[in-house]
Amino acid sequence: MRVIGAFAHGIIDYAMVIMLAVGPSVAGFRGKQAIICYALALVHLMLTLITRFPLGVSKSLPFPLHGAIEFVVGLLLVVLPWIANFSTGTNSRNFFIAIGVLILVIWVLTDYRSRRSAGRATDPEATVR
Repeated sequence: MRVIGAFAHGIIDYAMVIMLAVGPSVAGFRGKQAIICYALALVHLMLTLITRFPLGVSKSLPFPLHGAIEFVVGLLLVVLPWIANFSTGTNSRNFFIAIGVLILVIWVLTDYRSRRSAGRATDPEATVR
């Protein structure tokens, strides 16, 4: 059930950037985990800015490819605490797992291929039919 359209996904993406940027302060972790989180916020911002959807700026990356990248990132975030050897840091481990699961849930719920999303991405004046 794909209930999130391109415009709503863009709003969620920008909110995700903010969550990643403030996550270390709110969740109470620092060090390499925080650096990874800040880098991820920057990468997610860049990905959102270049995506061909209503809230993208340069609109050079197809929205379905954006979705594929988010799927891979979501999976990687769930296992990142063990890959990067910080699984014993409960706050950071739980934060990265939660963000990874959230990204995967958003991926499942987003309609990356709808005609409506594609039309709205190329024509900001297009109306929902």
